[in-house]
Amino acid sequence: MKILKYLFLFALLSFVALTVFVATQKGDFSVERSKVINSPRATVYNYLNDFRNYEDFESWSIEDPSIKMTYANKTSGNGATFYWDGVDGKGNSIILKTKDGESIDQKMQFDGTEADVNWTLKDTLNGKTKVTWKGKGTMSFLFKIYTALHGGSDRVIGTIYEKSLANIDKNLDYETRTYAVQVDGVVKKTETPYIKQTFTSEIAKVSKNARIVIPKLIHFSETNGLSAMGKPFIIYHTYDTKTGLAKISICLPINKEISTSSGSDILAGKLNGFDAVKTTLTGDYSHRNEAIAKTTAYINNEKIIPDLSWSHLEILTLSKLDVKASSKLVTEIYFPIKPKVAPAVTEPVYAQDSTGEAPSQPRTEQPRTEPVKRKPAAPTPAPAQTPAQEEDSEF
Repeated sequence: MKILKYLFLFALLSFVALTVFVATQKGDFSVERSKVINSPRATVYNYLNDFRNYEDFESWSIEDPSIKMTYANKTSGNGATFYWDGVDGKGNSIILKTKDGESIDQKMQFDGTEADVNWTLKDTLNGKTKVTWKGKGTMSFLFKIYTALHGGSDRVIGTIYEKSLANIDKNLDYETRTYAVQVDGVVKKTETPYIKQTFTSEIAKVSKNARIVIPKLIHFSETNGLSAMGKPFIIYHTYDTKTGLAKISICLPINKEISTSSGSDILAGKLNGFDAVKTTLTGDYSHRNEAIAKTTAYINNEKIIPDLSWSHLEILTLSKLDVKASSKLVTEIYFPIKPKVAPAVTEPVYAQDSTGEAPSQPRTEQPRTEPVKRKPAAPTPAPAQTPAQEEDSEF
C-alpha cells in the first residue's frame, strides 16, 4: 500500500511540476509554413476566400468525422464567418481583410486559443502559386499543456498547416483540371423579366462579383414578394480582352415584370427572346476562354452570322452558391446570332394553250413594251424589337 501511495504522490508531484512549468512558459506562438500549389493564383485565392471549402482541406476537420460546421449567410470576403464543433472543442473564424488575389487576413478562436491568421499568395513559374500560411497568437492553458507534451507549438500547429496545404494542392489540382466543354448548337432563348445590377468589372473578378451581388438580388426578390424563375445569369454587354474589362449586368429571373423606385441600385428589365449558339461548360470558371474559343470556331465553321450588338449571356446553372467543388460547376453560355432568313419561293407561271390546257413546261415571258403600272408598296413593318432596342434591356 505504501508503494501505491508513493506512486500516487509521485504522479501528483509530477503533474504539479508540469503545470507550474507550463504556466511559467510563454503562451505566445508564431508558426509559418509555405507550399507551391499546382494551380493559378486566382483559383487558389477564390478557394481560400470561401469558408465552405475549409472542411475539405483543414486536416483537423478531416480527421474528426464527427465535426459539425456551421456557416453564416456570408462565407467569402470581408466579414465572412464560420463555426465548428468537434470532439477537440469549439471554434470560429472570421475574414477581416482581403487583398484580391494576394492576401487574406483572418481572426481565429479555438477553446481559448486566439490567433491572427494570414495567407499570402505569389505567382511562380508555369502558372503555379506559392502559398504562405502564418498563424500568430496566444495559446490557452490546456493547449500549452498539449503542445508541451507533443513537441511544442511549432511542431503541433506546423504539422496541421503542412497537411492542410497538401490537401489544398490535391483538391485544386483535381478540381481545376477536371472540366468539359460541349457546344450544343443553335437554340432559341425565350423572353425573361429580371432584376439586375449593372457595372463595369474586371473579367477576372466577374465570378467574385456574382457571389456578392446574387445574394442581394435574392434578398430583394424575397423582400418584395417576387419569385425567382430560374438560375441567375450574367449579361455581357461588352467583353474586352485587351483591357480585361467587361460591362455586365448580374441578373435574377423573376416571375413578373416590375418597376423599381428611383435611386434604387437594383433595377428591373426584360430579356427579349433571341437566337443563340449554346455552349455548356462543366467545371471551373477559369476554362471559360476555351469555351468561348470553341463557340467562336463553331460559329465560323457553320457560317453563322453573330449579333455583334452585345457579347454573350452566361447562366450560372450550378454556381459556387450551389456546390463547393469546382469540377461540378455548370455554366451555360449563349452567343447571340442573327436569325436565318428563309429564301422566298417563286412559283413558275404556266401559259394556257388554245385548248385551255396548261402545258408541261412553264411559259417564257416576253419583255413588255409598255411600262408596268405597280401598286404603291405597302409600308414595311417595323422589325421585331431586339434586346438592343428595348428600353429596359441591358443589350
